[in-house]
Amino acid sequence: MQTRTQNFSMFDSRDYPKPLDESIFESWLEQGRESKISYAFLLVIWDEGEQDYLPKFAETRDEIAEYERLGESYGRQALVAAYDLYSEGKIA
Repeated sequence: MQTRTQNFSMFDSRDYPKPLDESIFESWLEQGRESKISYAFLLVIWDEGEQDYLPKFAETRDEIAEYERLGESYGRQALVAAYDLYSEGKIA
């Protein structure tokens, strides 16, 4: 019997430009945790030029405030969400 893994998507609603595969998100969390720099947060950024999500990592909460929120931004990049790398809790 063959088992299928189900892919889940994040940001799958009209409030977001497109869905993000959860396996990509999980790989970003892992990348941030394994970094030699002591990052604490994963920022999910929408890049208007690339028409895709990008990961950004931050050491402090102050760095999160440097990005305008999706829907409120007129720049090329906008913050979609921010997560604690270790608890995986959404903080912004």
